[in-house]
Amino acid sequence: MKKKLVIFDFDGVIADSEKVWLKNRQESLNKLFNLNWDFQTTYIVLGGMSDKNKRKVLDELRYKTDDAFWEEQLKIDMEVMQRNGLEVFDGVEDLIKKLPKKCIATGGVKTKTIVKLEVVGFWNKYFNDSNLFTVDMVKNGKPEPDLFLLAAKSMGEKSEDCIVIEDSYVGIKAAQRAGMEVIAFLGGEFNKDDNYLKYIQQTGVKYICYNMKEVEKVLLDF
Repeated sequence: MKKKLVIFDFDGVIADSEKVWLKNRQESLNKLFNLNWDFQTTYIVLGGMSDKNKRKVLDELRYKTDDAFWEEQLKIDMEVMQRNGLEVFDGVEDLIKKLPKKCIATGGVKTKTIVKLEVVGFWNKYFNDSNLFTVDMVKNGKPEPDLFLLAAKSMGEKSEDCIVIEDSYVGIKAAQRAGMEVIAFLGGEFNKDDNYLKYIQQTGVKYICYNMKEVEKVLLDF
């Protein structure tokens, strides 16, 4: 590999957990606002974003939520995660083991992300405070480049020496705006869809993979 640093998103890349949070949002928003959103609509509107940016988007759509709503969402997420666990993608741990330099840059907040990593057994095994970067560390979340730029700087690398693995439109745009190469990983249950593929292709991303073996093959090309 010529790229020195591999940057992972968490939800939808390390674990198929994006669907968990979005299903929770779908149910809560449909109930609160008497909506009829299906999962795909929820994904297109809110996928890949921090809760802060989700709230902003909902405000723009005139679905106003308050602090209590988001506190309840965090509580729901934590309960579901602790009760059901999280499904790690096949091959992702083998890939992480092989990489000499890696980190996570996620739209999740630090406290919740640490619990995610503990649940899947990766905290203090592959990731710790030195290579975990979360949305509460920057002013602007994805699709702005702030988080990826912070990760690269903190890990001592230039943007052009980093490659990002992302599953969401906003995450891919953030990495591109940071001047980094991107692999779009569409291995999640709800990403294997022709309409979602077309949506992701709008970013102009060069590499699209559906499993970690394909990701590893692309990485070896760098």
